[in-house]
Amino acid sequence: MLLLIIRTAILYLAVVLTMKMMGKRQVGQLQPFELVVVITISAMAAIAMQDVGVPLVNSIFPIITIMILQVVISLINLKSEKARGLICGKPSIVVENGKIVEEELRNLRYNVNDLLEQMRAKNYFNIADVEYAILETNGQLSIIPKSQKRAVQPEDLQIPTKYEGLPTTLIIDGKVNYDNLKKINLDENWLETELRKFGINDLKDVFFASLDTLGNLFYQVKTATGRRR
Repeated sequence: MLLLIIRTAILYLAVVLTMKMMGKRQVGQLQPFELVVVITISAMAAIAMQDVGVPLVNSIFPIITIMILQVVISLINLKSEKARGLICGKPSIVVENGKIVEEELRNLRYNVNDLLEQMRAKNYFNIADVEYAILETNGQLSIIPKSQKRAVQPEDLQIPTKYEGLPTTLIIDGKVNYDNLKKINLDENWLETELRKFGINDLKDVFFASLDTLGNLFYQVKTATGRRR
């Protein structure tokens, strides 16, 4: 049993390392060759986990080999547009000027029901409202609506807007992020002073705190709901 646990842990670490090398992607965002890598590695790891009679190196070496091949192919994709088109394919226009491109659907073996389903998932229910629909290489559908059907933007109404950047996280579960404080030229004394205004005398009582680009401090104590200054 101990041997099985050790083998499983080693294979788990090998698979996690390989997945990490592939970058931060969800399964639905994987290119076809990346999905093949995931399936192949999972199959090889599962065989070695189930059968202790199979030498561990018989799975580790193929996993490492596939990882190296995946990295090489990714580098080739990065450097060569032709190779990228050959390996990953190219985006396909399936709706153009409000009309379905039938020939493209046939070439992709992609039926109208699949197209309508993906459109509904993006809150578009009428083909006539779509200027272009592009089927990406990972199978996701990108939609460009007609100008009359796009959501109104402040720019359309010539309304000036203020800059909105990312809030800076200051505290998570009572632990102060000193690096983030330093980035915004503040320190722990400032943070303690600000929180003391709300009756918080111990930073450890704060579950979460952040500061937005307008200077608004958001905080949530461990036993209360969030509040905003």
